Amino acid sequence: MRIFYCGDVVGRPGREAVLGNADYIRKDMKPDVFVVNVENASHGFGVTTGICRDFLAHGIDALVTGNHVWQQRDVIPFLDESKKIIRPLNYPENLPGHGSVEITLPDGRKILVAQVLGRLFMEAVDCPVQAIDKLLKNYTLGRNINAILVDIHAEATSEKISFGYYLDGRVSAVAGTHTHVPTADYRILPKGTAYITDVGMCGNYDSVLGFEVDEPINRLARRYTGGRLSPAKGKGTLYAIMVETDDQSGLAKSIEQIKI
Repeated sequence: MRIFYCGDVVGRPGREAVLGNADYIRKDMKPDVFVVNVENASHGFGVTTGICRDFLAHGIDALVTGNHVWQQRDVIPFLDESKKIIRPLNYPENLPGHGSVEITLPDGRKILVAQVLGRLFMEAVDCPVQAIDKLLKNYTLGRNINAILVDIHAEATSEKISFGYYLDGRVSAVAGTHTHVPTADYRILPKGTAYITDVGMCGNYDSVLGFEVDEPINRLARRYTGGRLSPAKGKGTLYAIMVETDDQSGLAKSIEQIKI
Protein backbone atom coordinates (compact mmCIF):
# COMPACT_ATOMS: atom_id res chain seq x y z
CA MET A 1 0.00 0.00 0.00
CA ARG A 2 1.23 3.48 -0.89
CA ILE A 3 0.35 6.07 1.76
CA PHE A 4 0.78 9.80 1.00
CA TYR A 5 0.63 12.06 4.07
CA CYS A 6 0.82 15.87 3.94
CA GLY A 7 2.03 17.80 6.99
CA ASP A 8 0.20 20.69 8.68
CA VAL A 9 -1.61 22.89 6.14
CA VAL A 10 -1.15 26.55 7.15
CA GLY A 11 -3.56 29.12 5.72
CA ARG A 12 -4.36 29.77 2.07
CA PRO A 13 -0.81 29.09 0.76
CA GLY A 14 -0.93 25.63 2.34
CA ARG A 15 -4.40 24.89 1.04
CA GLU A 16 -3.43 25.94 -2.48
CA ALA A 17 -0.21 23.92 -2.34
CA VAL A 18 -2.12 20.73 -1.54
CA LEU A 19 -5.26 21.23 -3.62
CA GLY A 20 -3.33 22.63 -6.58
CA ASN A 21 -1.14 19.52 -6.66
CA ALA A 22 -3.73 16.90 -5.73
CA ASP A 23 -4.35 15.74 -9.31
CA TYR A 24 -0.62 15.58 -10.05
CA ILE A 25 0.03 13.57 -6.89
CA ARG A 26 -2.70 11.07 -7.67
CA LYS A 27 -1.70 10.71 -11.33
CA ASP A 28 2.10 10.65 -11.06
CA MET A 29 2.79 9.35 -7.54
CA LYS A 30 -0.15 6.95 -7.50
CA PRO A 31 -0.89 6.75 -3.76
CA ASP A 32 -3.49 4.27 -2.61
CA VAL A 33 -4.36 6.54 0.32
CA PHE A 34 -4.09 10.35 0.45
CA VAL A 35 -4.19 11.87 3.96
CA VAL A 36 -3.77 15.54 4.92
CA ASN A 37 -3.24 17.30 8.25
CA VAL A 38 -5.57 20.35 8.20
CA GLU A 39 -4.67 21.55 11.71
CA ASN A 40 -3.92 25.15 10.67
CA ALA A 41 -5.84 25.39 7.41
CA SER A 42 -8.20 28.21 8.46
CA HIS A 43 -6.22 31.43 8.91
CA GLY A 44 -3.52 29.41 10.66
CA PHE A 45 -5.72 28.13 13.48
CA GLY A 46 -7.99 25.13 13.13
CA VAL A 47 -10.18 24.24 10.18
CA THR A 48 -13.73 25.04 9.07
CA THR A 49 -16.37 22.66 7.76
CA GLY A 50 -16.19 24.38 4.37
CA ILE A 51 -12.43 23.79 4.09
CA CYS A 52 -12.90 20.15 5.11
CA ARG A 53 -15.54 19.67 2.43
CA ASP A 54 -13.24 21.28 -0.14
CA PHE A 55 -10.41 18.84 0.64
CA LEU A 56 -12.75 15.85 0.59
CA ALA A 57 -14.22 17.01 -2.73
CA HIS A 58 -10.67 16.90 -4.15
CA GLY A 59 -10.43 13.21 -3.28
CA ILE A 60 -8.55 13.38 0.02
CA ASP A 61 -9.29 10.15 1.89
CA ALA A 62 -8.86 11.36 5.48
CA LEU A 63 -8.26 14.62 7.34
CA VAL A 64 -6.17 14.83 10.52
CA THR A 65 -6.28 17.75 12.95
CA GLY A 66 -4.44 18.49 16.21
CA ASN A 67 -4.50 20.77 19.23
CA HIS A 68 -6.28 23.57 17.32
CA VAL A 69 -9.20 21.32 16.36
CA TRP A 70 -11.64 23.26 18.60
CA GLN A 71 -10.51 26.71 17.37
CA GLN A 72 -13.13 27.09 14.61
CA ARG A 73 -16.40 26.35 16.35
CA ASP A 74 -18.40 25.56 13.22
CA VAL A 75 -16.38 22.39 12.59
CA ILE A 76 -17.33 20.75 15.89
CA PRO A 77 -20.64 19.22 14.65
CA PHE A 78 -18.79 18.05 11.51
CA LEU A 79 -16.44 15.98 13.68
CA ASP A 80 -19.40 13.73 14.51
CA GLU A 81 -21.01 14.00 11.08
CA SER A 82 -18.02 12.95 8.98
CA LYS A 83 -16.13 9.68 9.35
CA LYS A 84 -13.21 11.07 7.36
CA ILE A 85 -11.93 13.67 9.84
CA ILE A 86 -10.26 12.79 13.12
CA ARG A 87 -9.26 14.69 16.23
CA PRO A 88 -6.64 13.49 18.72
CA LEU A 89 -7.46 10.12 20.27
CA ASN A 90 -6.34 11.09 23.77
CA TYR A 91 -8.84 13.86 24.33
CA PRO A 92 -11.58 12.79 26.75
CA GLU A 93 -13.88 10.24 25.14
CA ASN A 94 -17.03 12.31 25.74
CA LEU A 95 -15.87 15.07 23.37
CA PRO A 96 -17.19 15.26 19.79
CA GLY A 97 -15.45 13.40 17.01
CA HIS A 98 -13.32 10.31 16.58
CA GLY A 99 -9.64 9.66 17.25
CA SER A 100 -9.25 7.25 14.36
CA VAL A 101 -10.76 6.31 11.02
CA GLU A 102 -10.73 3.01 9.15
CA ILE A 103 -10.61 3.37 5.37
CA THR A 104 -11.50 0.55 3.00
CA LEU A 105 -9.90 0.80 -0.44
CA PRO A 106 -11.77 -0.18 -3.63
CA ASP A 107 -9.81 -3.47 -3.72
CA GLY A 108 -10.83 -4.35 -0.16
CA ARG A 109 -7.59 -3.50 1.62
CA LYS A 110 -8.00 -1.52 4.84
CA ILE A 111 -5.95 1.18 6.57
CA LEU A 112 -6.40 2.65 10.03
CA VAL A 113 -5.45 6.32 10.53
CA ALA A 114 -5.14 7.59 14.12
CA GLN A 115 -3.71 10.60 15.95
CA VAL A 116 -2.52 11.35 19.47
CA LEU A 117 -1.35 14.56 21.13
CA GLY A 118 1.94 14.70 22.96
CA ARG A 119 2.04 15.94 26.54
CA LEU A 120 5.48 17.59 26.88
CA PHE A 121 5.06 21.39 26.56
CA MET A 122 1.45 20.84 25.43
CA GLU A 123 -1.97 21.22 27.03
CA ALA A 124 -3.13 18.65 29.58
CA VAL A 125 -4.57 15.59 27.83
CA ASP A 126 -4.96 11.90 28.55
CA CYS A 127 -1.99 9.55 28.16
CA PRO A 128 -1.19 9.00 24.46
CA VAL A 129 0.31 5.56 25.13
CA GLN A 130 -2.77 4.27 26.97
CA ALA A 131 -5.04 5.72 24.28
CA ILE A 132 -3.20 4.10 21.37
CA ASP A 133 -2.85 0.79 23.24
CA LYS A 134 -6.61 0.70 23.83
CA LEU A 135 -7.22 1.30 20.11
CA LEU A 136 -4.66 -1.23 18.89
CA LYS A 137 -6.21 -4.01 20.97
CA ASN A 138 -8.71 -4.24 18.12
CA TYR A 139 -6.15 -4.37 15.29
CA THR A 140 -3.28 -6.62 14.27
CA LEU A 141 -1.20 -5.81 11.20
CA GLY A 142 -1.43 -8.50 8.55
CA ARG A 143 -4.55 -10.03 10.11
CA ASN A 144 -7.54 -7.71 10.27
CA ILE A 145 -5.89 -4.53 8.95
CA ASN A 146 -3.44 -4.00 6.07
CA ALA A 147 -1.81 -0.78 7.27
CA ILE A 148 -1.85 1.60 10.25
CA LEU A 149 -0.72 5.25 10.11
CA VAL A 150 -0.36 7.06 13.44
CA ASP A 151 0.23 10.81 13.70
CA ILE A 152 1.80 12.13 16.89
CA HIS A 153 1.11 15.85 17.15
CA ALA A 154 3.70 17.05 19.65
CA GLU A 155 6.33 19.66 20.53
CA ALA A 156 9.18 17.55 21.88
CA THR A 157 11.31 15.57 19.48
CA SER A 158 12.26 13.14 22.25
CA GLU A 159 8.61 12.34 22.93
CA LYS A 160 7.93 11.73 19.23
CA ILE A 161 10.95 9.46 18.82
CA SER A 162 10.11 7.51 21.97
CA PHE A 163 6.56 7.05 20.71
CA GLY A 164 7.88 5.80 17.38
CA TYR A 165 10.01 3.15 19.04
CA TYR A 166 7.14 2.22 21.36
CA LEU A 167 4.97 1.40 18.33
CA ASP A 168 7.76 -0.13 16.23
CA GLY A 169 6.53 -3.34 14.65
CA ARG A 170 2.90 -2.72 15.65
CA VAL A 171 1.99 -0.04 13.09
CA SER A 172 3.06 0.76 9.54
CA ALA A 173 4.15 4.36 10.14
CA VAL A 174 4.48 6.95 12.88
CA ALA A 175 4.57 10.53 11.58
CA GLY A 176 5.25 13.57 13.74
CA THR A 177 3.52 16.89 13.10
CA HIS A 178 2.88 20.24 14.89
CA THR A 179 6.30 21.93 14.78
CA HIS A 180 6.04 22.81 11.05
CA VAL A 181 9.73 22.15 10.34
CA PRO A 182 10.49 19.08 8.19
CA THR A 183 13.10 16.82 9.74
CA ALA A 184 15.70 14.71 7.94
CA ASP A 185 15.39 11.59 10.13
CA TYR A 186 12.84 9.67 8.04
CA ARG A 187 13.72 6.00 8.24
CA ILE A 188 12.43 2.52 8.95
CA LEU A 189 12.84 1.51 12.58
CA PRO A 190 14.36 -1.89 13.50
CA LYS A 191 11.03 -3.78 13.69
CA GLY A 192 9.66 -2.38 10.44
CA THR A 193 7.76 0.84 11.24
CA ALA A 194 8.39 3.90 9.05
CA TYR A 195 9.14 7.00 11.12
CA ILE A 196 9.73 10.76 10.81
CA THR A 197 9.90 13.28 13.66
CA ASP A 198 8.12 16.01 11.69
CA VAL A 199 6.61 15.82 8.22
CA GLY A 200 6.84 19.60 7.90
CA MET A 201 4.14 22.06 6.91
CA CYS A 202 2.31 22.87 3.72
CA GLY A 203 2.53 26.64 3.57
CA ASN A 204 4.72 29.62 2.77
CA TYR A 205 8.23 28.93 4.08
CA ASP A 206 9.22 32.61 3.74
CA SER A 207 7.74 33.02 7.20
CA VAL A 208 7.96 31.93 10.81
CA LEU A 209 6.23 28.54 10.83
CA GLY A 210 3.84 29.76 8.15
CA PHE A 211 3.08 33.14 9.74
CA GLU A 212 4.14 36.68 8.79
CA VAL A 213 7.42 37.48 10.51
CA ASP A 214 6.63 40.80 12.23
CA GLU A 215 4.66 39.48 15.19
CA PRO A 216 7.06 36.60 15.99
CA ILE A 217 9.95 39.10 15.84
CA ASN A 218 8.11 41.42 18.26
CA ARG A 219 7.59 38.53 20.64
CA LEU A 220 11.26 37.58 20.38
CA ALA A 221 12.83 41.02 20.65
CA ARG A 222 10.40 42.89 22.91
CA ARG A 223 8.47 40.16 24.72
CA TYR A 224 5.43 41.99 23.36
CA THR A 225 2.55 39.64 22.66
CA GLY A 226 -0.29 42.05 21.98
CA GLY A 227 -0.37 41.46 18.24
CA ARG A 228 -1.98 38.67 16.27
CA LEU A 229 -0.30 36.01 14.21
CA SER A 230 -1.28 36.19 10.53
CA PRO A 231 -0.59 33.47 7.94
CA ALA A 232 2.09 34.50 5.48
CA LYS A 233 0.85 35.38 2.00
CA GLY A 234 2.46 34.12 -1.18
CA LYS A 235 3.31 30.82 -2.73
CA GLY A 236 3.13 27.69 -0.63
CA THR A 237 5.36 24.62 -0.54
CA LEU A 238 4.02 21.15 0.11
CA TYR A 239 5.91 18.79 2.41
CA ALA A 240 4.75 15.21 2.76
CA ILE A 241 5.90 11.64 3.12
CA MET A 242 5.19 8.62 0.96
CA VAL A 243 5.24 5.31 2.81
CA GLU A 244 5.02 2.00 0.98
CA THR A 245 3.98 -1.01 3.01
CA ASP A 246 3.98 -4.77 2.53
CA ASP A 247 0.40 -5.97 2.09
CA GLN A 248 1.05 -9.22 3.94
CA SER A 249 2.84 -7.97 7.05
CA GLY A 250 1.63 -4.37 7.03
CA LEU A 251 5.14 -3.17 7.83
CA ALA A 252 6.99 -0.50 5.88
CA LYS A 253 9.07 -1.26 2.82
CA SER A 254 10.15 2.37 2.26
CA ILE A 255 9.61 5.96 3.35
CA GLU A 256 10.32 8.96 1.14
CA GLN A 257 10.20 12.68 1.91
CA ILE A 258 8.27 14.71 -0.67
CA LYS A 259 8.69 18.43 -1.41
CA ILE A 260 6.64 20.22 -4.08
